[in-house]
Amino acid sequence: MKNRRTTLERVEKFISDTYFTDCNLWGRLFGATYPVDSISYFLTEKRIPYTEAVKKEFQPAKIGHSFGPTWWTCWFKVHLSIPEECLGQEVHLRWVSDGEGMVWRDGEPVQGLTNEGKKTSYILTSEFKPHDPRSLTLYIEVACNGLFGAGRGGMIAPTDLTKTFCLQKAELAVFHRGVKELLLDLQVIYGMAKCLGVDNQRSFQALYVANQMVNACDVTDPSTYANVKKISSDFFSQKNGESQHIIHAMGHCHIDSAWLWPYDETIRKCARSWVTAVQLMVKYSDFTFTCSQAQQLDWVRIWYPGLYEQIKKYVKLGQFIPVGGTWVEMDGNLPSGESMVRQFLQGQQFFLQEFGKMCTEFWLPDTFGYSAQLPQLMNGCGIHRFLTQKLSWSLVNTFPHHTFYWEGIDGSKVLTHFPPGDSYGMMGTVEEVLKTLKNNRDKGRVNDSIFLYGFGDGGGGPTENMLGRLKRMEDIDGLPRVQLSTPARFFTKMENDTSQLCTWVGELFLELHNGTYTSQAEIKKGNRQCEQLLHDIEVLSAFAMALDNTFLYPSAKMQHLWRLLLLNQFHDVLPGSCIQQVVDDALKYYHEIRTDGIKLLNESLHSLFKTTPAEQSTPNQEQTIINTLPWERKEIVSNSKGEVLGLVTVPSMGYASVTEYMSPATPVTVQRQDDNSVTMENGILRVNIDSVGRLTSLNLLTSNRESIADSFLGNQFVLFDDIPLYWDAWDVMDYHLETRKLITSVFSELKITKNGGLRGAVVISLQVGKDSTIEQEIILDALCPYLRFNTKVTWNEAHKFLKVEFPAKVRSPNATYEIQFGHLQRPTHRNTSWDWARYEVWAQRWMDLSEHGFGVAVLNDCKYGCSVLGNTLSLSILRAPKSPDATADIGCHEFSYAFMPHQGTFQEAGVIQSAYSFNVPLVISDLTNTKSKSWSAFSVESPAVILETVKQAENEQDSLVLRLYESYGSSVDTMLHTSLPIKEASLCDLLECPYSSLELHMENQSIKLSFTPFKVLTVLLMLAR
Repeated sequence: MKNRRTTLERVEKFISDTYFTDCNLWGRLFGATYPVDSISYFLTEKRIPYTEAVKKEFQPAKIGHSFGPTWWTCWFKVHLSIPEECLGQEVHLRWVSDGEGMVWRDGEPVQGLTNEGKKTSYILTSEFKPHDPRSLTLYIEVACNGLFGAGRGGMIAPTDLTKTFCLQKAELAVFHRGVKELLLDLQVIYGMAKCLGVDNQRSFQALYVANQMVNACDVTDPSTYANVKKISSDFFSQKNGESQHIIHAMGHCHIDSAWLWPYDETIRKCARSWVTAVQLMVKYSDFTFTCSQAQQLDWVRIWYPGLYEQIKKYVKLGQFIPVGGTWVEMDGNLPSGESMVRQFLQGQQFFLQEFGKMCTEFWLPDTFGYSAQLPQLMNGCGIHRFLTQKLSWSLVNTFPHHTFYWEGIDGSKVLTHFPPGDSYGMMGTVEEVLKTLKNNRDKGRVNDSIFLYGFGDGGGGPTENMLGRLKRMEDIDGLPRVQLSTPARFFTKMENDTSQLCTWVGELFLELHNGTYTSQAEIKKGNRQCEQLLHDIEVLSAFAMALDNTFLYPSAKMQHLWRLLLLNQFHDVLPGSCIQQVVDDALKYYHEIRTDGIKLLNESLHSLFKTTPAEQSTPNQEQTIINTLPWERKEIVSNSKGEVLGLVTVPSMGYASVTEYMSPATPVTVQRQDDNSVTMENGILRVNIDSVGRLTSLNLLTSNRESIADSFLGNQFVLFDDIPLYWDAWDVMDYHLETRKLITSVFSELKITKNGGLRGAVVISLQVGKDSTIEQEIILDALCPYLRFNTKVTWNEAHKFLKVEFPAKVRSPNATYEIQFGHLQRPTHRNTSWDWARYEVWAQRWMDLSEHGFGVAVLNDCKYGCSVLGNTLSLSILRAPKSPDATADIGCHEFSYAFMPHQGTFQEAGVIQSAYSFNVPLVISDLTNTKSKSWSAFSVESPAVILETVKQAENEQDSLVLRLYESYGSSVDTMLHTSLPIKEASLCDLLECPYSSLELHMENQSIKLSFTPFKVLTVLLMLAR
């Protein structure tokens, strides 16, 4: 060997599956081939079970047969006979076709097949024996889509619904396992020679050995293979030192619950992937495989019971390892705090019920950022370990750690690991193992890391070749030590010594994919509305249950509706980075939640009031106004037609019956000005609106402070070009800010629609581009501290981004944004690259910009994307990406937002409560309670503490669960008051398991609770029956 380059390429070509396969080692992987006896097929538009498929009428098929279109299924029946000359040999069915296949044998799935996942053969027998049956019939179910769907010309392109698929090969073949073993040896040794580098002695040793093996191997003479194997065995026998980095290798198969394919196809992806993993477990007792998402396991439980029983067997053996603890791998930013709790609650309950134990690690490798409240929620659900890798995708800054403690806004910590290979879909190569070693940013602090291998995103999972390569790297001089391991083994070892670990405080912000805070607005609206609807149902059903022994809390129905909502929070659905068919499915689920939820809401009201609807013709009809929020509300109410009814006062978490509505002491005034602008005033605010619907002034009368910056206009709609580098629905790039265009073209002039009294309102319509319009009603209600903007957008744009801006007369280096069960601050300047990377961020219901003594807040009812740059608060409204859904956001959108100036801090001014009330309208019912005209179930003395949730306990039918949190960022003691018949109270964790030593003292229907900043407490109340 004289030339390193030519020798490397010589070895590469010798094991290549592409070049010189007529004379290299790869070309000898299979020997003699034989045709199958017959192939027949039938096509179906539906995904049908095996038992139904085998009853269908099959037609003859042949190689080259095309089938389709996209999302259809082609079932093949394959009759085959193994020739006698195959005695003593391993025989495979080689099957090469487009699409994703599943082999069925004797009524059970036995292996997935896919070109993209390197699975194109099925082992018929590992050694054909004389008495083995020669003939058998297999069924192969082929989905008309690939691992990554069926994009038209590109992976994330919109689906090509007319695509066809082809059967390219179906034959029996003798498999030469000895050749495979040599191939794997050479792949590892060649990888070492290539990747260890020219300055590494071991690299040249590996290259010499690989060259020797090629010289010694006559591919036409299997008798030479033993000598070649001895050469590689001698090389592999050279062991490592004790100080080598240890890599914990775990089989993994990230399967998106929906993305470039619909939910229903994911069910089959799970089966295809997991049955292949189970077959590896049968063969290799040390093979381990991690699997997250309770929803996917539940799908397999329902649709593939035989496979599911095998999975449960290998869970007990410790090879199939459930991880994550959540219902799905949800988005880490947009779900509410309560939704995140339910992800864990539903997930951990499933894992406990099905496998006898809960997960000890949170597993979220592919989500687009991570809320700073997650550490507390993990801890509250029995989880103190966390794995992800997505921050390796950040476009601007490199995250400084791979193993560290992550601390949330309340001080809770979780031991966190980012696999240093920056992937959850490794192929088990030397290059990846060395990258894992070299890329580790915590060298010296830790000497272990996780390595997740297997085809992912669209499924597939580990292959036998990946496993074979990794087993060869268990203990070989020149490489880190590779162990087939488990999450528990890795994290336990890390926990033994954490003294050197660093701590990251606050959110884990992904500097990419921040367009997902806005894409697919209807999905985000459905999420927010359904979260609130389920909240209201639970509150009112809990009240009915407490007061009426005959009322049956709808626990099974509520679990179903919650699980639908949680499914739609998957990290490619709620963010809007999915194909049109997934959007349609998601909207269908929201419709089901709304339809069934309203029925449940009405049932709880009927039980609560024990009466029938009042006569509609009664002139002074009595109505009941229900408040599901934990503070008294005094506000203007409207009926379902939008007609203003009047002013009401409703107690905390209760109701008030009214016959006549009150009138405000200070009515709203509305006046047209000479310049055609309109001024409205309600004693709290005075606003001037120009002829384009913009705010020229918004004065907080109580402090005589102007909110709008001098020479600027509030409620200014702006349009940006929105053309990312690649990920269309995912990304909005920083350079979009350079394309800002004001929207000032009036489509329909400013009109006064409400003249004052209870409400003042004006309407304006604007033209956006050629084909889009904005129609907006700007409302000022009596006693209301904010100005409301009810907005309807007809949107027909392409690659545009619509926002609305409020330049404020406020100066502060930081703005505050609501997150789950709390809030955090982000800079309003762009001093560093870390600051600049946050040019587009997310919030829940509000964001606030305050200086000492004064501030302004923007509230919203279904938007998440936002930003504050300098003194300008910007709310992101709509995007118009064209892939993977070419129709994304095209159509009509209705939503509301509000602008709220305030004196003092946002906490003191009630911004948090106002944002809740803005999202949760008072419920108006014609049902009345003849016994009580006004009633309150719960109230909390401190305004800092919010009673978020009231529901039936999961495991105790005669108990309620209350979830409260401290919202100001303060330490506080407060009293929780109730009028419900309560026997005893205790604290429990988020999974509703009581803390044995934390029974709460009750006195006069009141409970004292203590909170630290942003602390979430769960209280278990046993009802007195």
